[in-house]
Amino acid sequence: MNAPLRPQQALAAAPAGTAAETPESERQRRQAEVVAALRALLPESALLWRREDTVPYECDGLTAYREQPMVVVLPETEAQVAAVLRTCHTLQVPVVARGAGTGLSGGALPHRLGVTLSLARFNKIVKVDPYARTAVVQSGVRNLAISEAAARYGLYYAPDPSSQIACTIGGNVAENSGGVHCLKYGLTLHNVLKVRGYTVEGEPLELGSDALDTAGLDLLAVFIGSEGMLGVVTEVTVKLVPKPLLARCIMASFDDVRKAGDAVANVIAAGIIPAGLEMMDKPMTAAVEDFVHAGYDLKAEAILLCESDGTPEEVHEEIGHMVDVLVGSGATRVEVSRDEAQRLKFWSGRKNAFPASGRISPDYMCMDSTIPRKRLADILEAIAKMETQYGLRCANVFHAGDGNLHPLILFDANDPDQLRRCELFGADILETSVALGGTVTGEHGVGVEKLSSMCVQFSPEEREQMLALKHAFDPAGLLNPGKVIPTLQRCAEYGKMHVRRGLLPFADLERF
Repeated sequence: MNAPLRPQQALAAAPAGTAAETPESERQRRQAEVVAALRALLPESALLWRREDTVPYECDGLTAYREQPMVVVLPETEAQVAAVLRTCHTLQVPVVARGAGTGLSGGALPHRLGVTLSLARFNKIVKVDPYARTAVVQSGVRNLAISEAAARYGLYYAPDPSSQIACTIGGNVAENSGGVHCLKYGLTLHNVLKVRGYTVEGEPLELGSDALDTAGLDLLAVFIGSEGMLGVVTEVTVKLVPKPLLARCIMASFDDVRKAGDAVANVIAAGIIPAGLEMMDKPMTAAVEDFVHAGYDLKAEAILLCESDGTPEEVHEEIGHMVDVLVGSGATRVEVSRDEAQRLKFWSGRKNAFPASGRISPDYMCMDSTIPRKRLADILEAIAKMETQYGLRCANVFHAGDGNLHPLILFDANDPDQLRRCELFGADILETSVALGGTVTGEHGVGVEKLSSMCVQFSPEEREQMLALKHAFDPAGLLNPGKVIPTLQRCAEYGKMHVRRGLLPFADLERF
């Protein structure tokens, strides 16, 4: 595979210029102009522009790529958000909305000549309605905080990304986040009733409703997962679900990754929809067991975590059914959690996969693609070959039930060649996922990380349709510019690199 174009190159599509094309003097002039305009709208404590104050905002969870924001604003009211957007639109200044910065695709990477709009101070839970089983929360509320507020009513918010202790609901909406229980309970899209916010011009925007459906086009589904390109969210109405009476988790060991992958498909084929169905390979199992001591089988080539929840009778029957399927699929060891403490211990390993990887490598890049469940073993075998090809290790953890992969490529960012090989490795995983019938992203978004891979999956005509949708909301291209949708020029350059390396026949170049 060829090296993807560097994410910073994506900013070439931004309306106000690029880091490479704009002299520092122009940036300083522009910065002074924007700060002067925003000072009339915000208190000094909500306006940051000095380097020492803006450095914390230079990247999100994709730390390999950084950019210094020109200005950072931290509004506290919707009126301030609207005023900032109106002013930036008048001045034709790009705006990048930011939540907690836990995103892993560079979606919140700042624009060098833009304003980073932090919604960290929108952290109030407006209302929890136990009768309607909904919660109205501001966009800066942490994912886990919603469940904590609803717990007194025996309710919780189902989507549970591994970063749920820190990530915000606004960021979840932007990326359509999932989590280990999304197989049964759905992604953010399936658990949000309504969003409120503002257009790029600062006009109020409300999509969805408190009812199960809303009149007209389903623009809520378009907005969720749009990565900050269509508007800025300030308030979200989410669905809550009752806490199950009982939950139990199976830890199943396999001596072969293909058997484990086939077991995932067999569980679903048996008509079972587990509350969670996760897979970890041997390197990842070793990393997390050393970190949290969850009781994982270190001899296994792969383990599955399969959870059932509901009434005690439902759980007893489903656990028995799953055990039969797993044993029949070649499981070498099956252990069912004996109590809630052990169930949480099993899940603690999965939930701590990322920090555990940070203990065994200076840096890691977490990929995110989706494949058909039946191809899980194929992608694992392909990744094993890539480890040799690129000279880097990779630990794998999957939302196996819905085929969402999270390979963690281990490298040292202080070594430029390792970073280069890591990028090649990541691009190879994404393109292989597409070749196996999957997609380049599952729940982390495209951001700047997967721009070149979008060229592989989508035709020029499809990308033009995506751009047309963005332009309907944001004609000037000021919201999160240069991300998510690659330009025709970028894809043409990526295709030419494939041809030069002999990885693509010249006749196929037109598809880029």
